[in-house]
Amino acid sequence: MDSAAHALRQLLDTARDLARLRDPDAVLRSIVHRARMLLGADVSYLSLNDSTGSQTYMRVTDGCTSALFQRLHIGMGEGLGGLVAQTAMPYASADYFADERFNHTDVIDTAVTEEGLTSILGVPLSLGSTVIGVLYAADRSSREFSPEEVALLSSFADHAAIAIDNANLLEKTQRTLAELNTANDMIRAHNEAMQRAEEAHDLLTDLVLRGEDVPEVAAAVGEVLGGGIVLHDLHGGELARVGTDPITPDAGAIATSRSSGRAIRDGDDWVCAVLAGREPLGSLVLTGRADLADADRRLFERAGMVTALLLLLRRSVAQAEDQVRGELLTDLLTAPNRNPSALVVRGHRLGVDLAAPHAVLIAHPDGVSRGRLAVAASDHAELVGVHAEQVVLLAEGQDPGQLADKLARLLGERLGCTVTVGAAGPAAGPAALAAAHAEAARCLRALLALGWHGRGEALAGLGFVGLLLGDEADLPGYVRATLGPVLDYDRRRGTALVHTLRAYFESGCQLTRTKDILHVHVNTVVQRLERVSSLLGDDWQCPDRALEIQLALRLHQLRS
Repeated sequence: MDSAAHALRQLLDTARDLARLRDPDAVLRSIVHRARMLLGADVSYLSLNDSTGSQTYMRVTDGCTSALFQRLHIGMGEGLGGLVAQTAMPYASADYFADERFNHTDVIDTAVTEEGLTSILGVPLSLGSTVIGVLYAADRSSREFSPEEVALLSSFADHAAIAIDNANLLEKTQRTLAELNTANDMIRAHNEAMQRAEEAHDLLTDLVLRGEDVPEVAAAVGEVLGGGIVLHDLHGGELARVGTDPITPDAGAIATSRSSGRAIRDGDDWVCAVLAGREPLGSLVLTGRADLADADRRLFERAGMVTALLLLLRRSVAQAEDQVRGELLTDLLTAPNRNPSALVVRGHRLGVDLAAPHAVLIAHPDGVSRGRLAVAASDHAELVGVHAEQVVLLAEGQDPGQLADKLARLLGERLGCTVTVGAAGPAAGPAALAAAHAEAARCLRALLALGWHGRGEALAGLGFVGLLLGDEADLPGYVRATLGPVLDYDRRRGTALVHTLRAYFESGCQLTRTKDILHVHVNTVVQRLERVSSLLGDDWQCPDRALEIQLALRLHQLRS
């Protein structure tokens, strides 16, 4: 968590510093130097596409020693850099010369050999849908660039492209000001818009650096742009909303914004995809601004980039917390007696009181990964993790069976698949929670073996199956739960309904044989069985109920 958060904070500081630079050459030098520091690479460099779009040429390097490499011109589609410039996609190679994905040329390979490079990562510098160049980080030894490093450099490249665009725009503005005195009013307005955009970008970046969360950043964006803001995650879930009613953006508008890298008009609203490089993280919706000037549109797009940094930071923190929670859950379930007091203390640090009663549940998905199920279940439990290939939950509740049934339905609807949940408890303390987990596992196995997919139950809700699987069989409780109304009726009235039931089943459910066993008239047997129906329900002779009742009768007879 520390390293990921540190890298993202470095990225935020770098983006803010780049926004303050004005000279294009200074911007380019700062970009390659910061990229090298950000990834801890031996070499970093930047190429820009020429005006014809047929080549990308080396513009600035940091850490390079080869004069040939620093003057390199790369055709579109040639080598790693040419492929990035042509496809607008990031590419990474741990061994460039052995990588057959790239079109190797003598000129490029000679320059790379002279520089002594082995592993190379290249990401596009894009303004909207236009690629203006490529940003690289490279090592002179073999190195596997992780997806997180690719996303980090891609996000930095997005900010770098804006900084290059800002510097070029400012330089162009200054030239225009010197050449066209009559355009003073227009230039002043343009500069003010740029300054406003830079100030807003600094404001949003500072909010993230100060540790503010999604609602505060969304509120700042809405205030700067004078409209309502809604932030959705990748799956359309609302993360924050300020100054507007709930709204669902058009999926086509999000896809267009994602592919173009620009804010897209959606009716009277504006939609901007939140991206870290090419990785989609969510979307921003701006309401109340039917017309959006170019300057405000750029500002809205920058807000999307800052939001991407915030979501990356939140994800890195959440992953670290999930790891800590997973370690606590593993220690709790595998060694609850090793140091129970230490486990309780660790639980308190995560906001979970292991000494308080909790239901223990195990969820089994059909059709989705356990990781995705764990994320979906995190809203319904105090502690969630994957242990021994099972999604385990600790949740407050005195009725585990009812909680399991509710959870199976809610998670199934949210994920669009079948989720089966076994439960036990409530239990308090590490040892009792571990024992409840073992019971919940037996319950889940029974549900799956019985074909009861999509249901949630505790062992007590499985009837005699739960009785057989439980560690501490509650025989009197089972008899009362099954035959209670009949037993109470016999006790109050002095009747023999229990004896009649036993004779009825022993006779193979034949009335004539039953009346012979009881030595009564057949009408008496019929009347007694009708009374049983009124007490137990009309379905008491159905195969499942009948089996439960016969087992309860046998247990009652043995206990008597």
